[in-house]
Amino acid sequence: MSISMNPHPLVQFLQKPASEFTKEDILRFIEENQIEMINFRYVAGDGRLKTLNFVVNDLDYIRTILSCGERVDGSSLFKNLDAGASDLYVIPRYRTAYMNPFAERPTLDLLCSYYDKDGNPFESDPAYVMRRAGEVMKQRTGFEFHCMGELEYYVIGPEDDLFKADDQRGYHESTPFTKFETFRKEAMMAMASCGCRIKYGHSEVGNFSIDGKNYEQNEIEFLPCPLEEAADQLIIGKWILRTMAYEQGLLVTFSPKITVGKAGSGMHIHTAIMKDGKNQMLDSKHKLSDTAKRAIAGYLDLAESLTAFGNTNPLSYFRLVPHQEAPTNICWGDRNRSALVRVPLGWETTKNMAVDANPGEKKAKPSYANKQTAEFRAPDGSANIYLLVAGLCVAARHGLEMKDGLKFAEENYVDVNIFKDENKEKAKKYRQLPVCCEDSAECLKRQRAVYEAYGVFSKGLIDGLIKMLKDYKDKKLRAEIAKAPGKMLELVERYMHC
Repeated sequence: MSISMNPHPLVQFLQKPASEFTKEDILRFIEENQIEMINFRYVAGDGRLKTLNFVVNDLDYIRTILSCGERVDGSSLFKNLDAGASDLYVIPRYRTAYMNPFAERPTLDLLCSYYDKDGNPFESDPAYVMRRAGEVMKQRTGFEFHCMGELEYYVIGPEDDLFKADDQRGYHESTPFTKFETFRKEAMMAMASCGCRIKYGHSEVGNFSIDGKNYEQNEIEFLPCPLEEAADQLIIGKWILRTMAYEQGLLVTFSPKITVGKAGSGMHIHTAIMKDGKNQMLDSKHKLSDTAKRAIAGYLDLAESLTAFGNTNPLSYFRLVPHQEAPTNICWGDRNRSALVRVPLGWETTKNMAVDANPGEKKAKPSYANKQTAEFRAPDGSANIYLLVAGLCVAARHGLEMKDGLKFAEENYVDVNIFKDENKEKAKKYRQLPVCCEDSAECLKRQRAVYEAYGVFSKGLIDGLIKMLKDYKDKKLRAEIAKAPGKMLELVERYMHC
């Protein structure tokens, strides 16, 4: 993104990309822009953003906190920490600095990393786990892991009887049939000002009314970038949507399921394998590369246990059902939304479509950037974003190192809609995703060695995740709700905020 068009106030003021921000840059911005408050932000074990506020009244003090961070009570942020020895440091990452779009006073926010008493990265810090996953992949394969997320969410507000959209037909609708397009656009601009790289936004399939309330599903997608930046953007994006909704008297939910029979919300992750700044997902003939197929093999091989990071509450498994554009079978395909891993349309053509659509244009050779990705379609808004991205990075590296990765990918390729009745027999050959949190925990227990290899995920972190998932005791939940459908509403209310 060019600096001249970048909506990020710090980028504009400092005339440099965020990746090059230094402590002195931050101090100069604070002083010359009369910043009155600073917020440290960090994600805890529950996957939510936490906040520590500072008043700017002494530049030397601000220099100190930017250099040394501050202490926090780790036992209140992470369940597996003993209160007797739980102090942690939070240290700001300068590249993440952004102006808070909601603060009444000029306020600068920075995302932080955790460090232990010895000054080492805290091994259960989700952001560090993700960073470590990327480092190990680069060390062992020479490749880098890039990704981007799709934030699906429902906006819930008062019912409007004018220009009602057809039930479950809201995909890419426009005003006046959409009621919250302005809200979405305002949120996108706020995200962009905070450093998020937005691809686009649109209304989604889900659209219905219940008890005088309008439920409208929307989606905002980001652009692929290095894994740490991609995860930070999703964290900030969710915070902005929730905060903006609260200020406008609306409710935003990323819950994977709202009610039976209506479209659920996922959080699909698009992934790309990079080397020397170049996308490696296509070969020289513009076809899917062996590198991409090996990475996909890794996603499929670890698919069951990846749900432990991406589908972390009981509602997640009410979304993973047939005929709802959500995966159940562990397979992959081209442009196939019934598969767990989808290889979306990726500009493989060499034809100049813009000239065909605009005959007056010069017939120059098209300059399509290599935009090919592989989309992992199981995760939803309950995911701990940092751990999910870390898990996918581990899975990609695992696939690149699998001896029979290409064969495994070939055996699990599907070229039909496996939800159709005529393809039932073909669907039976593929493994199935877990159907509840307890099953997901067992899958993670069985495959944990892959995640713990090379010190990426710690033993304590994996143990904690297994316990959290098992504690839901949801193995019989589907059968219980089938007998008493009213319990579904109770479940939705309990996990509305994931």
